[in-house]
This record gives sequence, structure tokens and C-alpha cells, in this order.
Amino acid sequence: MSELHQQVRRGDTGERMELRYYQENVVGRGSFGLVYLARLIPDGEKVAIKRVLQDRRFKNRELEIMRTVRHSNIVNLHSYFLTAEDTEVYLNLVLEYMPATVDNESRWFATNRMSMPSVVVKLFTYQLFRSLAYIHSLGICHRDIKPSNLLCDPKTGVLKLCDFGSAKVLVKGEPNVAYICSRYYRAPELIFGAVNYTSKIDVWSGACVMAELMLGMPLFPGGNGIDQLVEIIKVLGTPAKEQIRAMNPHYNSDHRFPQIKPHPLSRVFKKASPEALDLLKDLLQYSPESRPTALEVLTYPYFDELRAPETTIPNWRSPQEPNIALPELFNFTNTELSIRPDLVDKLVPSYARQRASAKG
Repeated sequence: MSELHQQVRRGDTGERMELRYYQENVVGRGSFGLVYLARLIPDGEKVAIKRVLQDRRFKNRELEIMRTVRHSNIVNLHSYFLTAEDTEVYLNLVLEYMPATVDNESRWFATNRMSMPSVVVKLFTYQLFRSLAYIHSLGICHRDIKPSNLLCDPKTGVLKLCDFGSAKVLVKGEPNVAYICSRYYRAPELIFGAVNYTSKIDVWSGACVMAELMLGMPLFPGGNGIDQLVEIIKVLGTPAKEQIRAMNPHYNSDHRFPQIKPHPLSRVFKKASPEALDLLKDLLQYSPESRPTALEVLTYPYFDELRAPETTIPNWRSPQEPNIALPELFNFTNTELSIRPDLVDKLVPSYARQRASAKG
């Protein structure tokens, strides 16, 4: 394995430095390009290098956003560099490495004919919405929330949001493309062709992820755009005219949809707790404004188990091993706490507040 040298820029400061590493195997492919594993020299730290085709005429939106965000539930940008191949230029993002995705873990449970433990579903869902609350406070909408874009470490339970290739700073009144977001996780306003949508599309996608982890399969597995809407209507019932207007004021609401009654969520999620059903009911709303914000989601009673100091999570990959302590969930920064000061008492349990004040 040959040693590689690159002049790179640091992810946080943009300062130039030399990166020495060994390139290993490809760990991901997509329409964007590929991701390969590398080990830094001299300490052997694992990193993931994402290589994407760069259009010289435009700034790379993903790079701009990755340089802006710093959060314990978002994959960290270590550094970045450009490479040339034939006539093409590639942007290489050197990212924090995580060993698995939530999609891997969900499939592992399904393959082993097991349900993901409810405390693990809560843990992943909480960290996902915490990452969303942070990026939404910066005006950033991810626009591709799905289990394969949620990195995790089964040994610690930590989740980190990744792949900001579709992310965008949403500006009120400025139109955006409606064909965004992977199909099973697309909010209904996108299916109705809305171009002035908000970060509430991420909230809908987050609900779909939570539901999938509970069920072991996608909640709305549509084969195409229309089929996707049919799947949603089967559960939520036919949207009323006002709800269609709330999703897209420019949609021709003369179109007649078959009148379907909503299917009770308690029948869809037969083993779900009342607290889980209450949260899903509020999240899966046709009208975007009726959905809670990502930060409000964190205050729901559904997550009270995570706020109990004695809670642990099972070591699901090694069941013979002892349970794992919860990762740090309440180390909110001043930036996060300033989003909604009125929610601070609900967000931070009293024991975590005492610990923080003891640290000074």
C-alpha cells in the first residue's frame, strides 16, 4: 500500500497543510461519485474521503455547508482538496469515519428477524432531530434525510448526519426544485410540486425514518411519485382542500382524489407506545406548518427514557457484552439553547444542568 501526499485545506479554518495517508477500499458509491476509506499517517486515524466531480463554474454547495457546520451529531469535515483526472476536476472531502449506517443496523435487525429495541429507535431518532434542529437554526435544509445518510457507531450508539450533497440554505420567497429527497422519505408538499417549501420537509423525512426503525420496513414504500402519494393517503387519509393549499397554494385543487379515511396509527404501529404514537401523529401532518420544529420534537415525552440518568442501551451486535451507557445527548451549545430559550428546561434534564454548572 503506497503512501499518498496531498496539499489540503483544513475543514474549519481553510488553512493549508500537508495530508499523508494510505488509501484503502471503496466503501460507498452513488450518483455523486465514490467514498473510500483511508488511514492518516502517522497516527492511523481512519477517515472517509468522498470524491465528487466539481464544476469549475460554480462553488460547491456541499463544501460551503460542511465548512459552516460543527456539531456532535454531524459528520466532521477534516480537510478538503482538489484533484485533476484527464479533463475533469474532483473535489475530495476528507470526513470523519463512522463504521456503520442506521440503514445497515436496521437491515441487520430485519435479517435476524428481530425488532430494533425501542430505546435504540429513540436514541437514533433523538440524535437525528438534534442534528436537524442545529442545521435548521442556520437556515440549512438537508433535503435527503434517509437511513443510509445517518452514520452510526454500534459500540457507542452515536449517530451523525452525513451527505450534504442536496443541502441548501433556504431563502423565503426564493423557489427551489421540488424533485428533491429520496422517494420513501419525500414530504407530501414535494409530491404536490411545491417550490417554496421549508425545512419542515426534513421533519417529515425524520418521521419516516423513525417509523421505518419501528416497523423494520419503510412506512410509505411508493414505486413512483404518484404511488408514493397513494401510500401516504392509505395511512393519513385523503388531504382536505385546505391541506392541499397549505402544501402548495398553486396546485390545481379541482383534481378529485378518492375519499379515503385515515387508518389509525395504532393499527399501523401495533407495538408502539402511546408516546410514540403521539409524536408520529404530530409529525405526519399534511400541512407543513402543523408539524413541530425539529427542536420541539426533542421535548416530547417519547424521549423521557433518554433523559433518565440510569438508562442504558443493549449492546445489540454483541449481546453477551454488558449494556452501553448512553452517549452525550444534552451537551447543548449556547447556539442551540438560544434557538428557543423557552424550551431549555425541557431540553436539559436537571442532573445534566447540575453537571454542566459544576464544570463551570
